[in-house]
Amino acid sequence: MRARLVQLPGYHKLAVAAAADAVLLSASVWLSFFLKYGDSRSLTSQILWLSLLGLVLGPASLWVVGLYREITRYIGPIVVVRVLKGTGLFVGCILVASFFTHHSEEMPRTVPVILFAVAALLVGLIRLLARWVILGSRSYKREARVAIFGAGAAGLGLYAALSHARTHQVVAFLDDNPAMIGRSVRGVPILDGSAAAEALRELDVGSVLLALPSANRSRRREIVDLASSLSIRVLTVPTLAELAEGTARVDQLRQVRVEDLLGRPAVPARNDLLQAVASSGCILVTGAGGSIGSELCRRLVASGVSRLVLLENGEHNLYSIEKELRLLIATQRRETVIEPVLGSVLDPVLMERLMRQHRVHTVFHAAAYKHVPIVERHESMGVETNAIGTLLTAQAAVHAGVRSFILVSTDKAVRPTSVMGASKRLAEMVLQSMHAVHGGVTTFSMVRFGNVLGSSGSVIPLFREQIERGGPVTVTHPDMVRYFMTIPEAAELVLQAAGLARGGEVFVLDMGEPVRIDDVARNMIRLAGRSVRDAVHPAGDIEIAYTGIRPGEKLFEELFIGKDLQATDHPGIRLAQEPWMSWSELETCLAQLRASIDQRDDHAVREQVWKAIQHGSERPSQSRAIG
Repeated sequence: MRARLVQLPGYHKLAVAAAADAVLLSASVWLSFFLKYGDSRSLTSQILWLSLLGLVLGPASLWVVGLYREITRYIGPIVVVRVLKGTGLFVGCILVASFFTHHSEEMPRTVPVILFAVAALLVGLIRLLARWVILGSRSYKREARVAIFGAGAAGLGLYAALSHARTHQVVAFLDDNPAMIGRSVRGVPILDGSAAAEALRELDVGSVLLALPSANRSRRREIVDLASSLSIRVLTVPTLAELAEGTARVDQLRQVRVEDLLGRPAVPARNDLLQAVASSGCILVTGAGGSIGSELCRRLVASGVSRLVLLENGEHNLYSIEKELRLLIATQRRETVIEPVLGSVLDPVLMERLMRQHRVHTVFHAAAYKHVPIVERHESMGVETNAIGTLLTAQAAVHAGVRSFILVSTDKAVRPTSVMGASKRLAEMVLQSMHAVHGGVTTFSMVRFGNVLGSSGSVIPLFREQIERGGPVTVTHPDMVRYFMTIPEAAELVLQAAGLARGGEVFVLDMGEPVRIDDVARNMIRLAGRSVRDAVHPAGDIEIAYTGIRPGEKLFEELFIGKDLQATDHPGIRLAQEPWMSWSELETCLAQLRASIDQRDDHAVREQVWKAIQHGSERPSQSRAIG
């Protein structure tokens, strides 16, 4: 019976609802007089006539107020308003009918009040009963029983979505706000978040749903650690940024990612700096399809840049970022003009032509090889792209009259032990020297930061793949630490540093405290619902294997060479004092280096890069004040 009711076509359901309402509202007329008089003998034929009239007036009144447009299984508070309006209209129609049939003298004043109350009660109850019949009473297994951490707007929105979906049973809210504790939402209690351990044990839930889009990472980490210790899965709603950008809905649950738990606390963006960069004119992003380059492009489009040139040497990467940006422009109704270009920073003719043709105002140079082990095996190619590519792009910018040039650098450029790090430090020195000569035409600046969570080449995708295969997860050394930052944070701070740039600066982004790679691996294993197998827990799911430090790697990364950092107008950006060579000295080194690269003499390339860096490090450190 229930299954057939649910499968009825729309017009059949409407007919059934109208027939039920007709009977109930007709009966409510009779019942209201009966309740008034308390004697069925007082119910005259005229009053019974009004009851029969209710068979037509009842459904017609509810139709007028739109009650039949509501889907029974999803009825909510708005239905109460429609029921009250519909029954009020019905009572009014009955009064008018009694007047025109000359039976108004038989209508006591209290009967319309009684009729309104009885009709509203019957119409409302029949819908609640229908909803119960359609949905039925369900018993949920532990896996479907959930607790929502956060009783704010996000938590309530999530609860409403789950209630409609009927896939999970919300048994409790947990919240840190003392004003909320002890209250309830539709009968679901709000419990103390600080005593979550005890509450979760008693509730016997299978999942905790984090509805805390504005919570900091430390609080999220506490909740995840607690739930993991109780073998409870943790899911989360999107962040405030994702909700604000319209890229996600509050009911789109996902697994907690390690990116949600690591990295420094987010620093609020200075929109004036972002807008200053976006409104400066045409912007060229090299390496536009890479992790940082693509995020820079997204942020620039969101900030309203008028023209954006995408340079990328990978066909697939260029296709992907162009398609994504065009969709973003259409969705957000932006007027940005996108110019995708397939090419290399090692092509000086192309670079200068691009900059002249599009009248580029600002260049964000993100094109680089950054995989340390790969560059260690292909030294000439790595140095050519990272250092010589920067030189050729910077020279093209000067010839084309570009006003601002910002290099995306890395913490591996500080006292480098790898060829990749050395090539990036040499790229920095190239721009420092060029600014001293050409600063009146083009201002050159550098932005340096540590590891970016989730970027190509980072440990996060590697660990995730290894966990999916069942392990082992490979960590080079148990004591290795790195600075971490999310891709959106890094790109946003790079853009803001560009807004601060006056030329010659080495900006260092605030990366927070360094994180042990071993802790990252353990967190990712737990977030995947697995346990670590080690000497203490031999029955665990996934083993962590220590493989030893690879060539060119360091246990500890640094962010600056000098002794201290200078403050800027932005709390998340500092200014380093770094040594550099004069252009006349560096030009000689670069000429020798390019000759060795042309010969693909990796040994000579390595020696000449290190010689240039060591020679430059003997010069006094310099920095420029930021206003």
